[in-house]
Amino acid sequence: MAMTSSRPYMVRAIYEWVADNNCTPYILVNAEMEGVQVPQQYIQDGQIILNISSSAVVGLDIGNDELSFNGRFGGVPQSVHVPLAAVLGIYARENGQGMLFDADEPQPPMPPSPSSSDSNKNDARPKLKVVK
Repeated sequence: MAMTSSRPYMVRAIYEWVADNNCTPYILVNAEMEGVQVPQQYIQDGQIILNISSSAVVGLDIGNDELSFNGRFGGVPQSVHVPLAAVLGIYARENGQGMLFDADEPQPPMPPSPSSSDSNKNDARPKLKVVK
């Protein structure tokens, strides 16, 4: 059974955890991904870090496909749209605790075909990683 990406759920959970601990949630975004609408002047090395705390943004919406909000950059109001696939990480500004994501999140594995002769090569079991 194919499952949807866990990234939006993890982003929402880490956001809530960071905010509940009175810290400032920041996201690291791949600004070069298609569909990313962020202030271009703040992009460095193809990435941008955005403060998404409730005191910094208005109308934060972390959906299953996109994160969006209205913010001010250099005093200029701007609407920001970030596909969830472009979110590389979410963390607390104060201590760096949070989560980084794979830049290219793999799609859920396809079930192995019955004609597969070597089942070990096509092992579709999930792999867990230690997140510090």
